[in-house]
Amino acid sequence: MTADDTGCTILHVDMDAFYASVAIRDRPELQGQPVIVGGGNRGVVLSATYAARQSGVRSAMPMTRARRLCPRALVIAPDFEQFSTVSSAIMETFRSVTPLVEPLSMDEAFLEVKGSLRRFDSSTRIGEHLRARIADEQRITCSVGVAATTQVAKLASRRAKPDGLVVVPHDEVTAFLHPLAVEELWGVGEKTAAQLHRLGLRTVGDIAHTQVSIMQRALGPVVGARVHAMAWGSDQHTIIARRGADEPEHSIGADETFSRDVDDAAIVLRELLRLSTKVAARMRKACVKGRTVTIRVRFYDFTTFTRSRTLRDATDLTPEIYATAAGLFSALGLQRARIRMVGVRVENLCDSATATRQLLLGERQHGWEDAERAVDRAVHRFGGAAVRPATLLKTSRP
Repeated sequence: MTADDTGCTILHVDMDAFYASVAIRDRPELQGQPVIVGGGNRGVVLSATYAARQSGVRSAMPMTRARRLCPRALVIAPDFEQFSTVSSAIMETFRSVTPLVEPLSMDEAFLEVKGSLRRFDSSTRIGEHLRARIADEQRITCSVGVAATTQVAKLASRRAKPDGLVVVPHDEVTAFLHPLAVEELWGVGEKTAAQLHRLGLRTVGDIAHTQVSIMQRALGPVVGARVHAMAWGSDQHTIIARRGADEPEHSIGADETFSRDVDDAAIVLRELLRLSTKVAARMRKACVKGRTVTIRVRFYDFTTFTRSRTLRDATDLTPEIYATAAGLFSALGLQRARIRMVGVRVENLCDSATATRQLLLGERQHGWEDAERAVDRAVHRFGGAAVRPATLLKTSRP
């Protein structure tokens, strides 16, 4: 018997093991085999087939651990250009059904299908239509959750995995939610879950039957009220139609995992310079500038620090981004710390054409901005190694 989807006009469509599925779709001999998509020994798992997941392999897991858990798995290097092409095609398939598509990542999106019901008769049929088209056109599978709210639809698609469809009828929301562990709620991470556990709250039902005031004292006024509302199926999230590559980026960043742990600050600073150069070039290519510079430092034990600083004026210049990143790193006061990974990201982006800059007294009319544009032209003509900061020529990357 088909579940009643009356009033359930939100779909969450999630590809099954997307990166791994795309990587092996043209290799029939690997179907059903344990396959891991990721970097080298120092990288992390990007995706894994369900055969590898049965051995405990998970996304974002260090490759060394994944290899120990599943030594017979085949490791495939990621092809991001191919992933992007498939993702774009999938998003266009979604938009052939409804213009109200909100991508969450390359392999999942929310769809509001209320305006499409006359054409397809029901939300369930829309979900089945999308599953069939993606399987036929892209030769990969997806799972679909159908509900009245985005959070419940996302939880339903997780329950549908792999290659399934789950409908949560409007009058069965609490019966669906309350047995779930608190960690299942969208936005409840490890720290929030730990706070809830200290209160003795293990299931979503426990949260629902706890006074809002207690939740607010434990998690803060806003988060406490939001988590309590979600436990009853209330969700204020409104789907915002976006077009992926056409949508202005919220941040641009790059990171690097060292081939071995690094405890030399000079090496880390050189890497921050290289990453700042890459990020600045990407920003100029995207015609955006940003005000907030963020660095991420991950240590040998996977402990990760993030530090940010917001500048007075938006920038896309390597020297300004690097100076800020280097200052943030120096402020950490790390002495011979073993560092595994560093990253640089610029946020609070705006269109370069609308960004204003306060000139300083005595500042040259032509400076770094003109120099950087000249570098871009040289790189475009002669390749990425044509012009680089002198510091990056002194030594090879660790």
